[in-house]
Amino acid sequence: MKKNIAIIMGGYSSEANISLKSGEVVYQQISKEIYNTYKIHILKNKWVLVDDNDLEYPINKDDFSVIINQNKITFDCVFNAIHGHPGEDGTILAYFKLLGLKHTSAPFYQMALTFNKRDCLSVLKKYGVKTAKSIYLNKGENFNVDEIIKTLGLPCFVKPNNAGSSFGISKVKLKEELIPAIEKAFKEDSELLIEEFLDGTEVTIGVLNYKGEIKVLPMTEIVTNNDFFDYEAKYLGESDEITPARISDEMHQKLEILAKKVYQILNMSGFTRSEYILVNNEPYFLEMNTVPGLTNESIIPQQAAAAGITLQNLFHNAIEMALNN
Repeated sequence: MKKNIAIIMGGYSSEANISLKSGEVVYQQISKEIYNTYKIHILKNKWVLVDDNDLEYPINKDDFSVIINQNKITFDCVFNAIHGHPGEDGTILAYFKLLGLKHTSAPFYQMALTFNKRDCLSVLKKYGVKTAKSIYLNKGENFNVDEIIKTLGLPCFVKPNNAGSSFGISKVKLKEELIPAIEKAFKEDSELLIEEFLDGTEVTIGVLNYKGEIKVLPMTEIVTNNDFFDYEAKYLGESDEITPARISDEMHQKLEILAKKVYQILNMSGFTRSEYILVNNEPYFLEMNTVPGLTNESIIPQQAAAAGITLQNLFHNAIEMALNN
């Protein structure tokens, strides 16, 4: 008997539209001969199942079920394609935990930890993972522009602590740009991370649990036409994404060991994609994405292809790993 798979997409953050695209790719790639698949839009104003005719059926939040033509449908597994809140920060996964519903992501606490950039960096530093120097800032706190610049130098990066797809991030080159950058970031989150600029090669690395083993996908070098790997660079073609990355065999081996170590330290499962900067042959960890983009333009699909893994195999593996967990 075929399993019922709910593909959740959308979310409550600025990444909702990107998530809808990722979810649609997942829906198209999963075999309908092997699974019964359903698109579930999780939006601020509604939770609905959307069929192929764009008809909507409300989700019963009591047990995450839906009624279609007087038939009640429940789900064996949830494929999480929500970037940002409430999918990537673990919120909706805690709800699924209460319902006893299996899903393709890591446990809710691990998701919350990695989504909080400051907390994630704090944990990894204790294990000797190199990171950029940083300052934390909460909304309403007093801050001194000169002290920030003295500590971190210019340029520096201002980032929302809980956000993805580079929303709200600014590269600050001049002193007078710092306050507008902070105000921009506070529109996305009430907590900020201000980091020193690391000048080096940017490499992004996909790591996942594939057929019961931790697998590091071929690495991608990011060469952006913009100041940094921002939204336009990620989604509008303003960057070159070179897979495999143009790095030495020695550095490749070093990064592979580090990427696995980080995955294990954070007790991850499912998909991850982490960003590193290589400075003087030393890798510095920037952040981890636990619901990485799955659109045709996204990096994980590129890396999977380079590893000889089709998207269907990638997605089926995620479902089977969840069902067997």
